[in-house]
Amino acid sequence: MPRVLVRTKTMKILFMCVANSARSQLAEGLARKLFPDAEIQSAGSQPGKLNPYAVAVMNELGIDISSHYSKSLDDLSTEFIQNLDYVITLCAEEVCPTLVSKAKKIHWPHPDPASKTELPESEALQRFRVARDAIQQKLKTFKSELAL
Repeated sequence: MPRVLVRTKTMKILFMCVANSARSQLAEGLARKLFPDAEIQSAGSQPGKLNPYAVAVMNELGIDISSHYSKSLDDLSTEFIQNLDYVITLCAEEVCPTLVSKAKKIHWPHPDPASKTELPESEALQRFRVARDAIQQKLKTFKSELAL
C-alpha cells in the first residue's frame, strides 16, 4: 500500500507595532530562530526605518536582521494575511495597529526602545537589549504553551 504524506499547515505569525523599526523587528528575528518551520513576518501601521540598534543587539545573539526593512500590512502577501494563525502586537504607550483577521490576537506590551532618541549609544543599546530579552522570554513561553 502506498504511503500517503500528510502535509501539515505551516504556522503563520505576524508581529505588529507602529513603526516596524524595533520591537516587531526584534520579535520577527527571534521568532524565525525559535520557530524555523513557521512563516514569520512583521509590519507597522506607520513604517519607518529599521533601527540600527535593533540590528546590533540581534547580532549579539548571532541573528542577522540587517536585510529586514520596515513594512506596512500592504507590503505583505494576501495569502499570508488570510492564513495567519497569530497576530502579536507589541505596543505599550502608543495605539497599536489592528488587523481584521480570524487569527488569534495576542498583545505583549513593551515600551518602545527607540522612543528616546537623544541617548548615548550605550544607553540606547541597553534599552534595545531589555526589549530583545523581554520579547525573547515571551516567545519561549509562547512556544512552551504551544507544546512545540
